[in-house]
Amino acid sequence: MLLALFQPDIPQNLGAAIRLGACLSTPVHVIEPCGFPLSDKAIRRAALDYGDPGEVVRHPGWEVFRAAVPGRVVLFTTRGAVPLHDFAFRPDDTLLFGQESAGVPDFVHDDADARVIIPLSRGRRSFNVTVSAAIGLSEALRQTGRFPEFHPQDFPSHD
Repeated sequence: MLLALFQPDIPQNLGAAIRLGACLSTPVHVIEPCGFPLSDKAIRRAALDYGDPGEVVRHPGWEVFRAAVPGRVVLFTTRGAVPLHDFAFRPDDTLLFGQESAGVPDFVHDDADARVIIPLSRGRRSFNVTVSAAIGLSEALRQTGRFPEFHPQDFPSHD
């Protein structure tokens, strides 16, 4: 399973997504151009000095990304989508999230293999992109049995 961000425009959100991917053993793919300078040093800085940021793969554009990823591209969107809890994820899915400011253009929306929406309370517009990624990735990993194993010794007791 992969997590992909389409032309992110807020570096802190990219950093949070990189940390999310590292913590859940999920590669993060970045489809450029980004709304900020992106270098290996910027990726490490965006990951908030989390140490090894895990696997981050950069793609210079949509076509290169689409040709490189296996399986289905599952777009999280508010348009024409199946509710998250009604969608059956597969282990080789790529979960795609759009720009914070604009989502994805129509050609990306139309090219996605599936579209998923995270239901919200009536009158609410959207989550932050990284919150959406955490919700979507968690459900996809849960459904496919790919959540990392729990090792209690890795977490200090706070008794």
